[in-house]
Amino acid sequence: MPSPQRQPLRTSTLRPTRVLLAPVVSAILTMGHAQAADTLDTACKTTAECQAQVAKIQGTVKGDATSALSKSQDTFYWFGRINMASTVVNVEQSIIPKAQAGRIARGVELSITQATAPGGKRPTDVLQVEKIITDAVGPEATLIHTGRSRQDIHSTLNAAQLRLEMLDFADALDQVRARLITIAQAHTATYVPAYTNGVQAMPISYGHYLMAFADSFARDSARIREAYARINLSPMGTAVLANSSWSINRERLAQLLGFDGLIVNSLDAGQISTYDIPIEATSIASSTAIRVGALMQDVHTQYHQTRPWLLLASGKTYTSSAMPQKANPGIIQNTRAKASDVVASAQASLWRAHNVTPGMIDYKNTWSPGSAKTFVQGVEMLQQLADVLDSLRIDPARALDELESEWTTSMELAETLQRTHAIPFRVGHHFASDVVVYAKERNIRPKDFPYAEAVRIYREAGKKYDIKDQRLPLTEKEFRRALSPAEMVLTRTGTGGPQPQEVARMVAAAKDTLAKDRAWSTEARQRLLTAEAALNAAFEGVKSLP
Repeated sequence: MPSPQRQPLRTSTLRPTRVLLAPVVSAILTMGHAQAADTLDTACKTTAECQAQVAKIQGTVKGDATSALSKSQDTFYWFGRINMASTVVNVEQSIIPKAQAGRIARGVELSITQATAPGGKRPTDVLQVEKIITDAVGPEATLIHTGRSRQDIHSTLNAAQLRLEMLDFADALDQVRARLITIAQAHTATYVPAYTNGVQAMPISYGHYLMAFADSFARDSARIREAYARINLSPMGTAVLANSSWSINRERLAQLLGFDGLIVNSLDAGQISTYDIPIEATSIASSTAIRVGALMQDVHTQYHQTRPWLLLASGKTYTSSAMPQKANPGIIQNTRAKASDVVASAQASLWRAHNVTPGMIDYKNTWSPGSAKTFVQGVEMLQQLADVLDSLRIDPARALDELESEWTTSMELAETLQRTHAIPFRVGHHFASDVVVYAKERNIRPKDFPYAEAVRIYREAGKKYDIKDQRLPLTEKEFRRALSPAEMVLTRTGTGGPQPQEVARMVAAAKDTLAKDRAWSTEARQRLLTAEAALNAAFEGVKSLP
């Protein structure tokens, strides 16, 4: 097939940057000298400015937590919250005498507030925090540790940190879904090739394509909700693994710490659930990442072409240091790389838990910022994906030209014969196959195929299958229409197809689902805030005692 002609320089206000594996002059004409220079300003004045420029062009996100809130709620923070809850509950259960309660509570408060003062400490061992309290108010402050252990404390704070990271991941995923739905809504009639086995297979709409990913990510949101119900259960009050001789009100502890219930079995709470629950959570992030990688590979494949129909907005590529025609799609490549990092970190959680006896620490926070960083990387991946989606520029005319350069609609030719003239499908399939063979041997595009040759080929196919009437029942106009990618999409029927009205229906349904998922996340966060306020109020009541 002859090489397609290059498109002229666009004057669109979008000024798309095109990645062209083509002669230098053509590339510079397409990109524009100023745009090529603007992709990376080498005149940055400070290291921070230089790093910021590279991050912008390459779409990288650098962070050590899923959110500012998650970063603030570190191990020391949760030691403070758990100490507050233990103080309240142990006073309510008369484990701490009321005569000592106010002083002990003020000691707990001091251990928290001292961290904000110059030279303050944020210990990561609960006994070091306990030392700060006892130094201030005396050894009776250790009554807050009644019926508990490092085991249930760390299991509890790990669960609290995991639930917040999951909510942050869910919100980032919802942002991606919203972008996919918005773009899909704008492209219900933008016709693009779909592929099977890496080969162009059928025409669909770009909206149909994007909704496939949006719907798959919606399943991840459902998985997050289901997993959250298991994550947000409290291990607190089970001590090492078999509870204690004290009547600890586990239900009250769970309520004050924002949990929706208990992991009931005390051995399971601190030693068994710490395996399967984080593995379930990280597997969701890994599943999302695999599809993010697939989506990015599809986009990146367009950049192998000299005339891609998916482009990146101006300023979202960077120029090769040696080859002036190359504008590299760094934001795509780095999103793919981050997706691989998420999959790898999820596997690290799995392997750290593998073949480890209950009671060991190996597996207990392998998803967290201190180790595998599964959700930190997962949120960054989704932020980078959102950046790619915001930067995409679709060229509908070029996509249609891609479809019209291949015999993607040959199946519709066979189906039209069956649907409109009751020609057995196998006869139509044989006819369409012979048309394609004839065309490819002569580099003929579908819309240029000679109608007379179609008549002849049908007659020969009719002879092979002993068809009585061997005249092609399609007029030339009908023959051309059957080979039109747009007409093929429009003739699709059934639920979930690429026909514009059905994609529009799916978009509306996806918007409703997304709204419900966002409402769930908002409600879950509100419950945590309500519990936080309840603990603060209860603790203030104890602290006010003499």
